[in-house]
Amino acid sequence: MSPLARQSREWLLEVINLSCGYGGPAVVRDVNFSLAHGDIGCLLGPSGCGKSTILRALAGFIGVSVGEILLEGSPISLPGKTLQPEKRRIGMVFQDYALFPHLTVADNVGFGLRKQNRRKRREKVTELLDLVHLSDLGDQYPHQLSGGQQQRVALARALAPEPTLILLDEPFSNLDSDLRRRLSLDVRNILKTLGISAILVTHDQQEAFAMCDQVAVLRAGEVQQWDVPYNLYHEPANRFVAGFVGQGGFIPGKALHPDCIESELGVIRGNRAYPWQPGTLLDVLIRPDDIVYDEASPLRPKVVEKTFAGTSTLYRFRLSENTEFEALFRSHLDFHIGEAVPVRVEADHLIAFERPGSHYCIK
Repeated sequence: MSPLARQSREWLLEVINLSCGYGGPAVVRDVNFSLAHGDIGCLLGPSGCGKSTILRALAGFIGVSVGEILLEGSPISLPGKTLQPEKRRIGMVFQDYALFPHLTVADNVGFGLRKQNRRKRREKVTELLDLVHLSDLGDQYPHQLSGGQQQRVALARALAPEPTLILLDEPFSNLDSDLRRRLSLDVRNILKTLGISAILVTHDQQEAFAMCDQVAVLRAGEVQQWDVPYNLYHEPANRFVAGFVGQGGFIPGKALHPDCIESELGVIRGNRAYPWQPGTLLDVLIRPDDIVYDEASPLRPKVVEKTFAGTSTLYRFRLSENTEFEALFRSHLDFHIGEAVPVRVEADHLIAFERPGSHYCIK
């Protein structure tokens, strides 16, 4: 691809046919994605899928064996050539914060600004502490702060040199769930306010969807889909993405028409046509939000499990030996284990895959 073609798309970051590892077989293979200026991207997947390896390659901590990494159109990693981490204008926020315990909060934030004169450094530190809502804690030491406050200091320190890109390596994993949610939204707002792009590594789907504009779902070192969160949930590229993203499970079905599937839940019609022949055996993905309560419905599966969550309750229903599914109802609808409940399917996005062989297994 020519430089002019790359510039016309105005990508900040391009990862092209990337393969890399730690001296042995490649840990990640043929990875491709691009990030626009101001966007927040995410590397999402189970443990051991290669998320952190890609992040280390972006940071310049490891080299690449195949492919290239471009930042603002310029190569920063090629086979046999790796630009040093300190020359990449890439900031890093680590999982364990990596603050200097002997320095104050202000000195930690200003650590990367030592070449500036004292006045400019002090002004920048004051500006950043105000941005991360720690303006009154500059004289404190890291051990005197909470985990969330320490993470804000780590973010401010990474932002101080005005990087082109910020890398976030599971930065909220040491925090409780409520603080994780609030801090991830705060970090997103800070990055958006400054117009700084970022790549987040996480295994938490809610965190990825709430914080990021684009998400890469990884499996065994390969990107399965790079897309906006809405499409990952409603238009998964393959069976792995469909099963990994969000809640839900597969029920058996049979193709009637390209956009119509017969199942024990009735005939399910969707928003797109598939190329299968009539009679093809399928597994149909049913999300909890695909099921609605309907007193007039003849379909009455039994409740086998329920999880109360305040404003809503997640139910698991069993219709037959081969057909179980989940539904999310308002908590005012209170059903009991063993109770038959009238429901119907309202699946606006039809997601189905040809059944491997004749075997069927509930997710």
